[in-house]
Amino acid sequence: MMKNSTSNFKNIAILISGSGTNLQAIINSCEKKEINGQISIVISNKHDAYGLERAKKSSIKTMVCTDNNLLINTLKKENIDLVVLAGYLKILPQSIIDQYESKIINIHPSLIPSFCGMGFYGRRVHEKVFEKGVKFTGATTHFVTKDADAGPIIYQEIVKIDQDDTIDEIAKNVLEKEHEILTKSVRDFCDDLFYIKDNKVFVKNRSL
Repeated sequence: MMKNSTSNFKNIAILISGSGTNLQAIINSCEKKEINGQISIVISNKHDAYGLERAKKSSIKTMVCTDNNLLINTLKKENIDLVVLAGYLKILPQSIIDQYESKIINIHPSLIPSFCGMGFYGRRVHEKVFEKGVKFTGATTHFVTKDADAGPIIYQEIVKIDQDDTIDEIAKNVLEKEHEILTKSVRDFCDDLFYIKDNKVFVKNRSL
């Protein structure tokens, strides 16, 4: 894949709390040279997060951190250009959000503004989607602001729900879309294709 010649190589930090399948999707994209950046560090707030093992298998630096001051100091030390919340089940402090304004991307397993905000994360989202009986759900990437799941939307993908789908089937289908749009969001950020106007994300044409 040809890169945008105006972009600079980015240092990426990925924050996780669980198994790290979205992390793995980004690792795979970086290894294929599809992303104009490198994962400098993977940070988890949980010691037993399997995503840490995924990072270690790819020789990526890892860290377990529950202290906000240590977290922001680590991001500065690693010269991080982009922070990716890939299933990170902890609210970032305002100091980090301010420091990395428009440089923190989150993935959410629904079509924001539906089924989002405080209390909506992980399997809980799919359970509520199932209970409500909606016909479509999906995945959303967005920039992080002080309000949960309220930042400018980057990409969304729709998942059709069949009447016989179980919660597990809904979750599986949404996760596939998560992998797609999160890697696309990271790639396009690293190619300097985004700009924000009136709380909306616009995407520049890709230079060949």
